[in-house]
Amino acid sequence: MTDSLADPHLRYSAPTAAGGQREIVILGSTGSIGTQAIDLVLRNPDRFRVTGLSAAGGRVGLLAEQARQLKVRTVAVARTDTVPALREALAAQYGAEPQPEILAGPEAAAELARSECHTVLNGITGSIGLAPTLAALEAGRTLALANKESLIVGGPLVKALAKPGQIIPVDSEHAALFQALLGGTRAEVRKLVVTASGGPFRGRTKAELASVTPQDALAHPTWSMGPVITINSATLVNKGLEVIEAHLLYDIPFERIEVVVHPQSYVHSMVEFVDGSTLAQATPPDMRGPIAIGLGWPERIPDAAPAFDWSTASTWEFFPLDDEAFPSVGLARHVGGLGGTAPAVFNAANEECVDAFLAGGLPFNGIVDTVAEVVAEHGTPTTGTRLTVADVLEAEAWARARARELAARTAPASRTAKATSEARA
Repeated sequence: MTDSLADPHLRYSAPTAAGGQREIVILGSTGSIGTQAIDLVLRNPDRFRVTGLSAAGGRVGLLAEQARQLKVRTVAVARTDTVPALREALAAQYGAEPQPEILAGPEAAAELARSECHTVLNGITGSIGLAPTLAALEAGRTLALANKESLIVGGPLVKALAKPGQIIPVDSEHAALFQALLGGTRAEVRKLVVTASGGPFRGRTKAELASVTPQDALAHPTWSMGPVITINSATLVNKGLEVIEAHLLYDIPFERIEVVVHPQSYVHSMVEFVDGSTLAQATPPDMRGPIAIGLGWPERIPDAAPAFDWSTASTWEFFPLDDEAFPSVGLARHVGGLGGTAPAVFNAANEECVDAFLAGGLPFNGIVDTVAEVVAEHGTPTTGTRLTVADVLEAEAWARARARELAARTAPASRTAKATSEARA
């Protein structure tokens, strides 16, 4: 796997603090990934020390509590308007004790990612995680990557900076592939098999999906996640993004990356080798396992997450993906093949369409249909070594604006259909 970004056979060497503790920076500390990472750190104080935390700024009370509990050097918030509230919350937590340094503004997370530490866990949601990803790599930190969007939108930029073994994937599917790939060499890999829970609408036809509501889509049967990620799971856009991510991380062609529906979410992904053997990584659904791989690799953290009770009977099912009902994976393969700014357009348009759906301005099937229209209009993307951060930002801005225009065009019909459905109910 010597050509891949995430190579489990290689060991990238970042500096470790005196005493053997691994110094960690957590970006997105008040979100789902961040809070679970902090739980893991607090249970392993001999292994980890958190030196910095970043958050958007919407939950300053929790951020201040985390800072005090972990005794961090620095806290960062993206929203400068939240700094007064953060100072007040820190004062309440610290009293007369010295408070941590505060960084604020859109570049605060990237600045924190450059600070002295061993590992940066990027748990930020959305493509705003790109700048911190690039900053951590450029500064020579090990990057525990939970922010798939930064790799999706900035793939060539990330690949140009990352050294072999420098990225450890934290998404459950890619952490699973990372572990299963240890079973053979790159030449022995036949294909990667990425599993999908199927979301709340597994088994429904495209016609049946036309009338689903945001409340229906937010009721994920397995995982507890934020609204955007949960809707992405319902449309399977998340699985399309993960196919692109797997291609970028492991340098496996798209035609050798398969998606299979596994409702129980026990098997997180699989690697099929040329001799017919398949290695699967399986645990009960719990993100602390992948987070532990990201923070502790190449060591495993004892009791990081629950294990199976093999004395209890269980059934594991696997189904083929319904490409007609869920065209997002096929669209993602197309976008990934185009490369350049096309994935950024795909991701940005999807985020806008998800917002429109949640607001009642777009039907469920309209999410992916509108994204496909935006992708088609984008045309030939900026590609190769010519790609810059400015190109990515420009493509995203255009895609968001165009997606909003198309969603607004669809909104009246969507609201009428919703009102008719509610009246019939």
